[in-house]
Amino acid sequence: MNAPAIELRNLEKSFGLARIIQGVNLKIAKGERHAVIGPNGAGKSTLFNLITGRFAPTSGGVFLHGEDVSGLKPFEINRRGLSRSFQVTNIFSNMTVFENIRCGLLWTMGYRYSFWHMIGRQADVTEKADEILAQINLTQRRNELAGTLAYAEQRALEIGITIAGGADIILLDEPCAGMSHSETDLIVDLIRKVTEDKTLLIVEHDMGVIFDLADRISVLVYGEVIESDTPDVVRASARVKEAYLGASLEEEAM
Repeated sequence: MNAPAIELRNLEKSFGLARIIQGVNLKIAKGERHAVIGPNGAGKSTLFNLITGRFAPTSGGVFLHGEDVSGLKPFEINRRGLSRSFQVTNIFSNMTVFENIRCGLLWTMGYRYSFWHMIGRQADVTEKADEILAQINLTQRRNELAGTLAYAEQRALEIGITIAGGADIILLDEPCAGMSHSETDLIVDLIRKVTEDKTLLIVEHDMGVIFDLADRISVLVYGEVIESDTPDVVRASARVKEAYLGASLEEEAM
């Protein structure tokens, strides 16, 4: 039987006396698009930071494809096939769009700490970078500074950087925050395209995005998962409405 892409076992995180994550157990299958929702302060960002190695668990474990990665550094977890984006756009503003993508490719394509290669002459890197630019619809902006892109384009570029490392597990932290409806639609289509055949874990406050993308949804409240099921089950859950939404999910998704 294949191990889950991500498994959290009795995961706990405390800061002093404050218990932020409280005994979370969760399995995310390979190829699944899984969303985590919950009110502000529920612990969603802390959960992401535990999975990606920015925080070490107080107790419990994080497993990727059955391998215990609890307490590993972020770069070590990244090299085991997990990549993430952040709430705040994280790009190299003074480099071109192409150069941003190329930086994301170097390690996975074997160049790493190779100072004797003229990277501009590596046709395989250039070809792959241009392929990703086409995927994220930024080919026409290839040679422009990343800092000059519109906000939605910067978010698209960050997603491109996230997938450039070749990870098969992608974590996206509020990728549609601050976007208009039309921009959100474009980003959702992009996420669906670039995460095909990959495992996606997403945090997002826009319920329309969540119900459009997710195969399964976990609801986090005060550091505990109170529901983890299909969108239809979560939508109908009285417990979820009471603890988190305060209104019907149909209304929130409009």
